[in-house]
Amino acid sequence: MAWPKKPRENVLKRRLVSIAALLVAGGTALLAVPDLRRAAEEASSINVLWLIGAGALELASCISFLAIFRRFFEELPMSEARRLAWIEMGSGAVLPGGGVGSLAAGGMLLRRGGMSTQSIVQRSSGLFFLTSGTNVLALEGAAVALGLGIGSGPHGAALVAIPATVGLAGAAIVLALARPRWHRNGHRRALSAVVDGVRQAERELIRPHWRLLGALGYLGFDIAVLGVVCAGVGHPIGAPALVLAYVIGYAANTLPVPGGIGVLEGGLVGALVLYGAPVMPATAAVLLYHTIAFWIPSLGGAVAYGMTATARRGARSRSVRVLERPFRYRGRRGQTRQFELEEVLERSMRASGSVAITRGRSTTS
Repeated sequence: MAWPKKPRENVLKRRLVSIAALLVAGGTALLAVPDLRRAAEEASSINVLWLIGAGALELASCISFLAIFRRFFEELPMSEARRLAWIEMGSGAVLPGGGVGSLAAGGMLLRRGGMSTQSIVQRSSGLFFLTSGTNVLALEGAAVALGLGIGSGPHGAALVAIPATVGLAGAAIVLALARPRWHRNGHRRALSAVVDGVRQAERELIRPHWRLLGALGYLGFDIAVLGVVCAGVGHPIGAPALVLAYVIGYAANTLPVPGGIGVLEGGLVGALVLYGAPVMPATAAVLLYHTIAFWIPSLGGAVAYGMTATARRGARSRSVRVLERPFRYRGRRGQTRQFELEEVLERSMRASGSVAITRGRSTTS
């Protein structure tokens, strides 16, 4: 008996193919611009050792994300958590919206695996706000350092005060979501999971765990990639100015453009030039950086998605030989619900205990 493919899988594959085509077309159009061709030629002259170092730093950034992701999804088996984290990183590099797109892709897979929507939103929100909070802390620290004259780059009051003020204002707005007054109005149901996520992020910061180093590494190593390629093209940038340019430039990645093609380059180049880098070297460095930051997570995510799809197909083929009709599944807390066979098998494979399938009933031991 052949197991029919879900329509959502076909839609997802078509969207991924469309996004890949858009990325190729967008990259070709960008390189067709004369000045960008010059920047690409300058980027191609970089010593290969700089590229190897930048690639190693990007890989370290991805590994750091695995650590912090595991902190928020401890219930998942280690192998599944690693695959899902890679899929989220790959989705963030490819899908529009950056981190928001990655959370949506991961949430879809978690939901199909049996996790409740409330839990997905809470944990994903906590992860998002914690990593975003790390960005704000880095922004504030870099602004203070540059204001004190540490590192090279312009030290104008506006270049220091404006980013610091915007970062603090954004953090204050997010923290206000978790205050009790939000729970006393009609928005409780819509905001409850997000508020819980903010509170979870706060608890993680108050009671630090070694996995929180993953948040620092995820950001720090990625910033280091940009710094390495800037040095590789002959124009190194001081650490405070580099951090400010990175965080400010990445704000452009919130625009809904697949892969951030064009918008991320524009944001980063503009920010680097604002903090003292020449235009052409900055453009060459950003082209190199985005290539590395795009392909390493994307390839890792593609491999992880392929492994996940292979495991699902194997589970389906085994399930057909066991049972071919809906049956009842008893969860960890004793509740009994009616599910289709495919969903039950997916959940049972993720359960901590062994699952014995009998005539129409699954009991977890």
